[in-house]
Amino acid sequence: MEKTLNRIHPVSDPEATYFLQVSWEKDLGTGFGILLTDGQCAWAGTVSEAEISKEAADMEMNKEKYVEELKKALVAGEESAGKYNFVIS
Repeated sequence: MEKTLNRIHPVSDPEATYFLQVSWEKDLGTGFGILLTDGQCAWAGTVSEAEISKEAADMEMNKEKYVEELKKALVAGEESAGKYNFVIS
């Protein structure tokens, strides 16, 4: 299983620091697990391949392109710093 861990500062609360862990088996396109923590509380969930396909279709994007954007936003870390904004609600 592959895993990444990134520190994020959401635009909804720029003073806060969160850690985002993403884990997957083959690639993000086949689904992934996600864990978000602020150091005191943690939230976990999974995203299925069907949900990824549906979201790509809803956005009128090719699934492969959508998965590439997911990789950039959730996995790339420092390479994508400042290119993606996170809002915690």
